[in-house]
Amino acid sequence: MKKIILFVPFILWCFFGFAQQEITGDWYGQLNVQGMQLQLIFHIAHGENGYTTTMDSPDQGANGIPVSETNFANDSLHLNLTALNAAYKGRLQDSLSISGKFSQNGLNFPLNLSRKQKSKTAKAEAPKRPQEPKEPFPYVSEEVKFDNKKAKVSLAGTLTLPRKTGTFPAVILISGSGPQNRNEELMGHKPFLVIADYLTRNGIAVLRYDDRGVGESTGKFKGATTYDFAADAKAAIAYLKSRSEIDPDKIGLIGHSEGGMIAPLIASEDKSIDFVVLLAAPGLPIDKMMLLQKKGIEKKMGVPEAQINAGQKMNSELFALVKSSKSGAVQTNLESYLTTHGIADDASRTQILQTFEDPWMQTFLKYDPQPVLEKIDCPVLALNGSKDLQVPATENLEAIRTAFSKSGNKNVTIKELPGLNHLFQHADTGLPSEYAEIEETFSPQTLQLIKGWILGAVK
Repeated sequence: MKKIILFVPFILWCFFGFAQQEITGDWYGQLNVQGMQLQLIFHIAHGENGYTTTMDSPDQGANGIPVSETNFANDSLHLNLTALNAAYKGRLQDSLSISGKFSQNGLNFPLNLSRKQKSKTAKAEAPKRPQEPKEPFPYVSEEVKFDNKKAKVSLAGTLTLPRKTGTFPAVILISGSGPQNRNEELMGHKPFLVIADYLTRNGIAVLRYDDRGVGESTGKFKGATTYDFAADAKAAIAYLKSRSEIDPDKIGLIGHSEGGMIAPLIASEDKSIDFVVLLAAPGLPIDKMMLLQKKGIEKKMGVPEAQINAGQKMNSELFALVKSSKSGAVQTNLESYLTTHGIADDASRTQILQTFEDPWMQTFLKYDPQPVLEKIDCPVLALNGSKDLQVPATENLEAIRTAFSKSGNKNVTIKELPGLNHLFQHADTGLPSEYAEIEETFSPQTLQLIKGWILGAVK
């Protein structure tokens, strides 16, 4: 789940403040996270109300990302990245460089900024993505918009249709955590584009869309919860039913990661959903799943056992506190906990408070997939990779199996796929640092499996 991995893919920066030295202009830096190099470019301007900044992350295809806050005084730069529960502290060395550290979730990464871009004259080689489809396509690709009227959100997406007459079975792709565009773009990969292309070439219409507040969709992403995203997906279903090319009795959902929570939420209530495909979906209560995720990633990174155990203890206590706190009391209870445990008023304390004040996180932590899965009576395909460290396969697939055993739904296929990571790439370690390095975007064998299962489900 992209919002809770050790390093969140889309890095937001914040600048605000006053200084004697000039900081406006463009700043370039390379962030090294788990062996992965990410170029960051910050564009700082000064106006009547202080500094404003946008950020580009070229390696991730993200440009013009707005930043919200900066404190700059006595050559010290303090940045608070509220959207990512992260912070940066740096010092202006001269007019050409800033030396500092980026921190997130208790981990620190050196990050130095420079006025000059390294290898500026050399064009960076684009990552190899052999599966990414190129035009012209042998199918219809249409830009569409539809509304979540209650939330006053307009969602923009792409509908791909087989180039032939008749009506077609259709799927809606529902993305994982964090702000995602219609291609679920991550580390140079576009898995939803690859999935949509493959399925449409095989006779299945596909609707994919930008999350609210992302790309061409309106509304605000920050502050929205899993249930808000489910409401957006329901608007997508209503839109598909309005299209004459779509068979209204053969509409299904494909949810990846958090999308694998959203799809069951909808299918448990809307009996018109014909089938559901769960890709790396949680089956365990989310707080338990997050502890497994943290432990698995840290073990693979070689973090000492004592440090892992201490982190497990503290996080389990924090999760329990958030889950048990009444609405509006989370911050007060967290402040008390942090003070009692000697966590000073520093970046770590700020990160913890900002993490758990997010309505999304509070809702997320309290979610238990089991009761929802038990209410689904349509066909379900649940897949996960054996090397998934973000939603560990064995434990979560077993929980999904248990839920359907209780409900009596026998039209369920559950598979753990050897060697695949959270993005369904063939991987070595499964660590998020590998995502960008792997040329494969989505396992071809898994694409074939999904296609064959859907065509069988809609017969």
